[in-house]
Amino acid sequence: MSHKRLTSLFAGIALLPAVPLLVGATDTSSNFADRLLARHNSERVAMGIAPLKWDERLAGRAQRWANYLAATGRFEHAPERQDEPEGENLWAGTRGAFTLERMVDAWIREKRYFTPGLFPNNSSTGNVSDIGHYTQLMWRETGEVGCAIARGREEDVLVCRYSDAGNYIGERPF
Repeated sequence: MSHKRLTSLFAGIALLPAVPLLVGATDTSSNFADRLLARHNSERVAMGIAPLKWDERLAGRAQRWANYLAATGRFEHAPERQDEPEGENLWAGTRGAFTLERMVDAWIREKRYFTPGLFPNNSSTGNVSDIGHYTQLMWRETGEVGCAIARGREEDVLVCRYSDAGNYIGERPF
């Protein structure tokens, strides 16, 4: 066996212990709540905002809406609850291609357009849709989150529900 082939063989064997990590890199079921909560809270704590707590009730409602979106192929916010308003962030992307952390990071990346002030005048672009996911994730009065994921024919759909809701006109997000 040539030196080059032997080196390749050893390199492949050396990677075997990492295979479960690499294969599971986009596994959305492993430690689902812990991973989503950690990603939300790392951003909040970095900005001096209290961490969120996981809420199974919110997660249940998020699951029902995620299932609906995945089954219908639609991508729209759930009708607002008048009795108990909740915030909501939605994400969709190619099935199996994204980690939970990357899904939440899509909302966190909106930070680049965020400017302090009263909502909805927080976007450096002048477009509230450029910062609305970020401000909901960071909303100071929000204390709980529950998320769910569903698989559509072509996309994964992540829904996160927040209580108390955020993005109130005339209030400071944080």
